[in-house]
Amino acid sequence: MNERVPDRYPLYDHQGLHALLDAMAQQIAARFDRMPLLLVGVLRRGVPLAEQLHARLARQHPDWSIERIDLKVKRYSDDLRLLHPETRLDLGAGQATLDLAGRRMLVVDDVLYQGHSLFRVVEFLRSRGGEFIHAAVLVDRCAARLPVTAEIVGARLQIAPADVIECNIPPYEANWQIDLYRPGASG
Repeated sequence: MNERVPDRYPLYDHQGLHALLDAMAQQIAARFDRMPLLLVGVLRRGVPLAEQLHARLARQHPDWSIERIDLKVKRYSDDLRLLHPETRLDLGAGQATLDLAGRRMLVVDDVLYQGHSLFRVVEFLRSRGGEFIHAAVLVDRCAARLPVTAEIVGARLQIAPADVIECNIPPYEANWQIDLYRPGASG
């Protein structure tokens, strides 16, 4: 029996990915128009994305008040194997007592797939008084099962359910890129 080798298709290279981030920064600037903003990076890959967006916005609008925090949320492994039956949010030092009343927040993650991670983050932020919570994702797979959406989107990619979007983001990978990964099948 031959085993099929997985297929990998590059979708965005380093230059294309940075163009997506530039476009996302422009969307954020247009939508929030210099309102005080808290960027919430979702560990892992949402954190460097939030850092990149923050840097772009700070260069374009140095007078804009933008703060950052990171939240550790996990449900799936990078290949979308279920790790935790319930989406897990681990709080860092001082996060259990966060007071977010009246804050405008933008949650940043790499991929919106079924919506579990984003939903869990929104629940947590609401429990800390958050009233104005928005989302930004590098890739929206257009397959959310929960009632969550992202207002700021780099790319919308409708792909087969078994396929995986791989966002390669330093420092976790060597190069900035987005690939479509089609797992191999025995044949």
